[in-house]
Amino acid sequence: MTRILLSSVAAVAVLASTHGAVAQTEIQFWHAMGGNLGEAVNAQVEGFNKSQTEYKVTPVYKGSYTETLTAAIAAFRAKQAPHLVQVFEVGTANMMAAKGAVYPVYQLMADAKEPFDPKAFVGPVTGYYSTTDGKLLSMPFNSSTPVLYWNKELLQKAGLDPNKPPTTWPELGEMAKKAVAAGAKCGFTPQWQTWTMIENFGAWHNLPYATKDNGFGGIDIELKFNDAPRIKHIATLAEWSKDKTFVYGGREGKSTALFTAGDCAFHIASSASASAIEKALGKDKFGIGMMPYWPDVIAKPQNSIIGGATLWVLQGKPAPEYKGVAKFLSYLSSGPVQAKWHQETGYVPVSLAAAEITEKDGFYKTNPGRDVAVKELTLNPPTANSKGLRIGNFVQIRDIVDSELENVWSGKKDAKTALDDAVKAGNEQLKRFEAANK
Repeated sequence: MTRILLSSVAAVAVLASTHGAVAQTEIQFWHAMGGNLGEAVNAQVEGFNKSQTEYKVTPVYKGSYTETLTAAIAAFRAKQAPHLVQVFEVGTANMMAAKGAVYPVYQLMADAKEPFDPKAFVGPVTGYYSTTDGKLLSMPFNSSTPVLYWNKELLQKAGLDPNKPPTTWPELGEMAKKAVAAGAKCGFTPQWQTWTMIENFGAWHNLPYATKDNGFGGIDIELKFNDAPRIKHIATLAEWSKDKTFVYGGREGKSTALFTAGDCAFHIASSASASAIEKALGKDKFGIGMMPYWPDVIAKPQNSIIGGATLWVLQGKPAPEYKGVAKFLSYLSSGPVQAKWHQETGYVPVSLAAAEITEKDGFYKTNPGRDVAVKELTLNPPTANSKGLRIGNFVQIRDIVDSELENVWSGKKDAKTALDDAVKAGNEQLKRFEAANK
């Protein structure tokens, strides 16, 4: 009898264990983070999965930002979409226009009765991804902004103060030329040239990128980045390219390899590149400062705008599963998790709590310059020109701008012709987007 009883108890235990495993709800999370960043994402997911037993988040790397967005669109049409997808900032307008595809975060959190306060996030971040009346559409995740990196050893070899970076473009040009004269292979190279040299250049100098508050006021807009200051800026870089004061290192983040190899004295790149640069050069071999500005355009810089991505929740899943999605988003945006993410990667802390934790930890004292990104974003209250960009078919427009800038670097076009042509072709993309979303 005892043996039979023990056998029955063991069987019940096995069934209970099996039932518990089956009952765990799976949440599909598609992202675009590879390498070290992908490992950091996996660690966040693992932390959530260990924090509770009801849900299991499965992270899936889908390639580049563009590849991830394309895959998510195709999966949604095939009714096989994930619960969550990471979408870079230039996909915001297209996601907003995808009627029936998106489950707005503010609505999700309310429906799931999950505690949620949008005011707990850094203003410039939430503003980019909210409706005009302040309702948050996607969850801030990995936000960055361009900063200036400089190689201290190359500046020292040129007889320059390695701890005093340039604050204006004329100063940067002069210092970069001296570095090249002293043996540097490259004076300055920018990362993500469309984002840094055109889009953020505009916000930093309080110049419009497009009409109607850079697209926040509607989709019937026109591009405006072929203005005199940007034409002059691109023309100056083209002139600098003749003696390697400026070197074009390729699209997106490809140019960072020139800086991490020790070839370039200056590099404007995402704040999220800090950890990779530190790993390559060593903590004390480089500095981080604010982007330079043209003093003949503006007396002092305005503020920068964000890059990176947010997490969009997609429709089409059973209602109970969305409670798990809401809990996962709460976990990701919590102060300790965000602070760790910020400190390990260089992405800005998207919550005020994360920023406070990082400050109290003394992180910025032992890692000088890692607070520059937040300072740039909050330098001044955003204007209509500097609160962000909400542009339809933005991925295609960036490709157009990249191609036209490459025409300048190769000498095929002058700066004015290239930017005029980019605006003309970009406006055609905007007309297509408007026609498709009337």
